[in-house]
Amino acid sequence: MRGFLAAVMCLCLCLVLFLCPLYSCALPPPCDSEIYCYGDILRQVQTAKLFDDDKHFVDMKLKSAPDIILTAFHNLTHGDPNSVPPAVLRDFLHKYFDEPGKEFAPWSPPDWHDNPQFLAGIADAELRSWAEKLHHLWKSLGRKISSDALAHPEQYSQIFTPHPFVVPGGRFRELYYWDSYWVINGLLLSEMTDTARGMILNFIHLINRYGFIPNGARVYYERRSQPPFLSLMVESYYQTTNDTDFLRTALPALEQEYLFWMRNRSVAVEVKGNKHVLNRFDVQVGLPRPASTSLNSDAAERLWKELHSGAESGWDFSSRWFVDGLGNNNGSLKDTRTSLLIPTDLNALLCRNERTLAHFYRTLGNESEAARYDKAVSARQEAIEAVLWDEKRGVWLDYSLVTNTSHPAFYPTNLAPVWADCYSHPSMGQKALHYLQTSGGLAFPNGVPTSLVDSGQQWDYPNAWPPLQHILIQGLSSLPSQEARELGFDLAQSWIRTNWLAYVKYEAMFEKYNVNGDGKPGGGGEYEVQLGFGWTNGVALQLLSQYGDRLTSGSNGNSFTSCLSISVSVALLCSAQTLFL
Repeated sequence: MRGFLAAVMCLCLCLVLFLCPLYSCALPPPCDSEIYCYGDILRQVQTAKLFDDDKHFVDMKLKSAPDIILTAFHNLTHGDPNSVPPAVLRDFLHKYFDEPGKEFAPWSPPDWHDNPQFLAGIADAELRSWAEKLHHLWKSLGRKISSDALAHPEQYSQIFTPHPFVVPGGRFRELYYWDSYWVINGLLLSEMTDTARGMILNFIHLINRYGFIPNGARVYYERRSQPPFLSLMVESYYQTTNDTDFLRTALPALEQEYLFWMRNRSVAVEVKGNKHVLNRFDVQVGLPRPASTSLNSDAAERLWKELHSGAESGWDFSSRWFVDGLGNNNGSLKDTRTSLLIPTDLNALLCRNERTLAHFYRTLGNESEAARYDKAVSARQEAIEAVLWDEKRGVWLDYSLVTNTSHPAFYPTNLAPVWADCYSHPSMGQKALHYLQTSGGLAFPNGVPTSLVDSGQQWDYPNAWPPLQHILIQGLSSLPSQEARELGFDLAQSWIRTNWLAYVKYEAMFEKYNVNGDGKPGGGGEYEVQLGFGWTNGVALQLLSQYGDRLTSGSNGNSFTSCLSISVSVALLCSAQTLFL
């Protein structure tokens, strides 16, 4: 009987995937699970708002095989799923589902140890003590998937990966893609090379299974990715270990991921008669995001696709992706058009990936493949300068495929090509520095905001996010001018101060912070601010390692709180002047 029902389920899925174009859904669901990604149970549970967070339900474990649960729900509803009262739904979930967390087995990283070397380089005693506490957090954020999840994958939304890993924290209880770049860099500073290596091997495992790395290790993420940082994770690991055998192991997967982005996320743009190939976020999914179903269940298929694409960007969500009916960068969440924009940061990242792959092949003695990626870097750089560089403003800007013009709004990622070293003329870096100083983005004491638009979305003002701070600071520190490097240090100082004050107040690290309040967590978006927090810890440890001899907590009469350094003070005056013009 169970086999017959499984065959019926398979047939139904085929009908969904292949006959939908005859009706209203031309695109596939987020995954093939009729419980976790589409179907009456998902719709009814999420619409009933049984949990504060939609993600709770899709992280629950099934107590029985999916076909048994689907049949039980059909019998419960007598073929009319809209008739189930919330109390009956709760009883049904209690009978057939376990709470989230059953997918994990107890685990503590065996390579964790006290007193990693970088702590000795932190001069400020308060910051050194805090860094030691951050180092301890890796143990609480470590996870290992249970043997039952391996034996019965159909009963979990968790995607099995063979090695233990570090999670972001809070509602984000699984492995995530781009977060892990900053997590791994923090682990390497903590001398946890085995854990870092295992996480990279997990991503290679996912590439071998899917052909790319999903947004996170859940089935409802398996048709979208996130910014491709794996090559840079491998680079960090190689710089720490000099393990060329591991480099050789990883390279085929890195090549496969790069091909995924070039084959599935690229677009040709013609400027002044020349065609250039650049990349965008463009997810082909035509149903709501399962972990946020009730928030966009009434949207049209086009908006579902664009919201998935916005989630793939990592910026879910932001006014950055809004395109109104006239093609302008205005509107609200319903105007999200992520796939119609060419982002500066994605293309800067891919440029850096191409350069990194060239270096890897050259390190392994494969000059012909290295030369191929050298050409890719040159083509990318030419495309970025032709399409994204704005000479008048002296910076790179997102490009609209609707209007064939740039979006002039400020984002820290407008300077991502500086971080990626993907520009041809040294003057561009200096112009970008001047742009930053006059943009309005430096007019805040606790970090650089994600944008200057207060849309209510979490990837907008007044939130500041750790990865964007780090990319901006590292870019400035790479420029030859002392002015740029001092600004980079000053931004690091203000960011560390913000993180430290929040830790003193709450004894917690947050995923994002408010630029207007000393140690105030960020807000907005679809869920409450989360504690943990993987990439926040990683960025803080990197900045403490890089600038530890100069950074101060402001304790014991330190003058940090009384004045900023001259370079930031000048920048603040320029920013304020720009804001009030």
